Amino acid sequence: MTPNKNKGLIIYIIVIIGLFAALYFSSRVGQSNTVNYGYTYFKSDLEAGNVTTVAVYPNEEVPTGTIEVGTKNGQSYHFYTSDVREIELLAREKGIPYYMDTIDKPSVFVTTVLPYLIIAVLFIFMLFIMSRPAGGSNSKLMDFGKSRAQMIKDISDKFNFGSVAGLIEEKEELAEVVDFLKDPRKYALLGARIPKGILLEGPPGTGKTLLAKAVAGEAKVPFFSISGSDFVEMFVGVGASRVRDLFTKAKQNSPCIIFIDEIDAVARRRGTGMGGGHDEREQTLNQMLVEMDGFESNKGIIVLAATNRVDILDPAILRPGRFDRKIIVSRPDARGREEILRVHVRNKPLGDDINLPEIARTTAGFTGADLENLMNEAAINAATHNRAFITDEDVKKSLIRVGIGSEKRSRIISPRDKKITAYHEAGHAILFHLLPDEGPVYTVSVIPTGQGAAGYTMPLPEKDNMHYTKGKLRQDIIVNLGGRAAESIIFDDITTGASQDIKNATSLARDMVTRFGFSDSLGLVCYANDDDEVFIGRDLAHTKRYSEDTAGRIDNEVRSIIDECYSEAKRIITENIDVLHRCAALLVDKERITGAEFESLFGDPVPEPDPE
Repeated sequence: MTPNKNKGLIIYIIVIIGLFAALYFSSRVGQSNTVNYGYTYFKSDLEAGNVTTVAVYPNEEVPTGTIEVGTKNGQSYHFYTSDVREIELLAREKGIPYYMDTIDKPSVFVTTVLPYLIIAVLFIFMLFIMSRPAGGSNSKLMDFGKSRAQMIKDISDKFNFGSVAGLIEEKEELAEVVDFLKDPRKYALLGARIPKGILLEGPPGTGKTLLAKAVAGEAKVPFFSISGSDFVEMFVGVGASRVRDLFTKAKQNSPCIIFIDEIDAVARRRGTGMGGGHDEREQTLNQMLVEMDGFESNKGIIVLAATNRVDILDPAILRPGRFDRKIIVSRPDARGREEILRVHVRNKPLGDDINLPEIARTTAGFTGADLENLMNEAAINAATHNRAFITDEDVKKSLIRVGIGSEKRSRIISPRDKKITAYHEAGHAILFHLLPDEGPVYTVSVIPTGQGAAGYTMPLPEKDNMHYTKGKLRQDIIVNLGGRAAESIIFDDITTGASQDIKNATSLARDMVTRFGFSDSLGLVCYANDDDEVFIGRDLAHTKRYSEDTAGRIDNEVRSIIDECYSEAKRIITENIDVLHRCAALLVDKERITGAEFESLFGDPVPEPDPE
């Protein structure tokens, strides 16, 4: 809880305690010396001659009132009576001086105006407290329905197209948007309409948010940034109110850019939840649809949105007139990765052995965020060892940490378990080396990792693949089954260490049959059910698109592929049994070997050692 919230809570508590105290003390006024004194005691004192004075204070409800009695011992008592006239007669009979007060009539101000005035003052005071900031400039309690978008008027000093590396085609497409924001008349004269919305789609970490900031920096226009989750609240109507407020602010600052990050949080396909049309998320989406392309025009407002789940977005928001363009922000190629690496090493001192083009070639599949993390881990490793610059060894260690996980050298492993792991990883490494479509071996280790693996074999892909052939996927399955095949050949037994390998191999084989049409017996038919996922699809009744007979044929085909690949893995490893023994012995001795050390093992055969 923030200090402002604590201060507001303390003020509330003080006000409530003060009100209760005022009510309590006001109820006690005039009630002194009245305990256990009443009409009976008054008559007793009157008969005994103890009463010296009597004062009568009648109420408006005649003949009721309050009696004040003075006694010889100098004390006075008060009591309530239902008939002041009776007290007056008793005082006259005894010859006791008495005083009859007039009936008090409260003023109109006290009876009518004052209560409402007190309520008004308290209400104004509470409004003042509630309107105070409760943790930030946009988090006032009274601004609950206001947009939480942050407006940055000038970010050209920090972001522009020069700060975005590796996304050449994407920047070219967005350059048209920048040109329109700078000179809209050129397009208006030709009757052209700039896209109202641009959807940036791609895997996480590819630079979608960075591209949006670069567009705003190049155009030098106000930039509204908000996340899709900032619209959705548990209170109905808040999301729609925030959408209206966001576009109202954007119209006041046009031309401008609205950037909605992770738009799938609010623009998910309607009709898939349990709330029907009254779901808060759907109301927010409906308001966004109206604001982007409704009766009112939004001239000069361009909506940029980013998501990596375009498959679950509502079709209405993807149509032309709302998101006119969809830009795919894909993973960078080797040239793009080199450019990104050069951006991330600007402020990092590098050693002479650092070769950025080689690092770019060996990091196939890495996104911009992965590359930034890779170099950051390398800098951390260099600082840990008190070096003044980053070396190639730091990059190699960070590559293992990022790709595989931190090594757990302190874990105690029995000699037999280490030998089993050594043969298992050697089986993978041999297949990586010998199969033509697989990458060369980068490193092999029997050191446990933070991901729960007893060891690992890390390949080094040298090229980016846009398409995967049937032969390539088949070789991937063979490599996955290499560890189990080596265990079976050497120990005449098998372990649980290949469970994840079997899972990966089965998944690849099923995709080959059901998704890619690589099965001769089942033909070019897609049997995958991705469009019917319960929580992001169209219905809750998840049904298969094929018969039970076809399901059985799919299972048989998957089993046939796995069996063929396993037999092939055993054949290749058996033909290179001498390399398997050499590699396992070296791993037991050194625990980790490099790719060069592994390739040097393909030489003269050695005698087969005892597996026990």
